[in-house]
Amino acid sequence: MATANPYGAFDFTKMMADFKIPAVDVDKIMAAQKKNLETLTSANKLAAEAVQSMFERQAVIVRENVEELTAAVQELLAAGEPKDKVARQAELTRETIERAVANLKELNESVAKTNGAVFEILNKRFVEGLDEVKGLVKNGKK
Repeated sequence: MATANPYGAFDFTKMMADFKIPAVDVDKIMAAQKKNLETLTSANKLAAEAVQSMFERQAVIVRENVEELTAAVQELLAAGEPKDKVARQAELTRETIERAVANLKELNESVAKTNGAVFEILNKRFVEGLDEVKGLVKNGKK
């Protein structure tokens, strides 16, 4: 028994046969996707290493700050005259602010360098991907 077409006289397969769809090279598409995943993995690894390095550097900065604060408190307690204590406290405050600014600058430069490296990795693959698509389209037109 023949099954009736539920859509009446409309034949979807016949309509699709009339379209000229270029052959798709699945192997090339899979190779491109593999490259995309490798690129993302590489970029993520670089970013993760940078984050780990940043955390380690921040831990060093905190440890140094605690040590310096302890030494500064001991120095201020040992200072004789109140005017000497105030003068030394002002000097220590200036030194602390200068170190904090230098540390922030260092961390900011590290982040900017990593962002630039990750962007370069991703941008290079993006351009390669566009070239691959262009090649697939050219090959499909032949």
